[in-house]
Amino acid sequence: MNNFDALLARRSIPVQYLTDPGPDDAQLAAAFELALRAPDHGRLQPWHYRLIRGAARTKFSELLVGRALARDPATPAPQLDKLRNRPLQAPLVIALSAVLRQDPKVPEIEQLLAAGSAAMNLLNAFHLQGFGAIWLTGPSSSDPGVAAALGCQPNERLLGFMYVGTISAQAPPALARVARAPFVEEWRG
Repeated sequence: MNNFDALLARRSIPVQYLTDPGPDDAQLAAAFELALRAPDHGRLQPWHYRLIRGAARTKFSELLVGRALARDPATPAPQLDKLRNRPLQAPLVIALSAVLRQDPKVPEIEQLLAAGSAAMNLLNAFHLQGFGAIWLTGPSSSDPGVAAALGCQPNERLLGFMYVGTISAQAPPALARVARAPFVEEWRG
């Protein structure tokens, strides 16, 4: 399979289908090398990653549940169970963030897009190494308490969490490719 075909096969794998082993240190280093090749106006390098693995996943799980209850004490038990179990299913969770800087030439939106591009490169890197991954957001990723507990600085915006692992045999098959036509048009002035 050539590189183009390999990238066409990339898909998000739901967390419940990610299992051990996760990427080792050499595979992580290679993935981050690719992530850091993202477009970056002004070379601000706005991306930041926090690796959550091993026993830290349990602490992260507790953090997510605790913050959900702080936001809404009536959070339904099934939703709490999902928050509690998700970090324990994948062997690696990466908290993705953008460190935003005041820059007269590079507005915040460009810095956020650069961090998002780096995250996409990271998803592609894991896929090319044979791992499954998914980038999830939701209320926890916009919760200031979660960001603070993870060590985010005041100028840093949490962008979500990437779950990474080996794809289990029970993972559903890839969905059919989406037709291009509704999304691509030629502008002729």
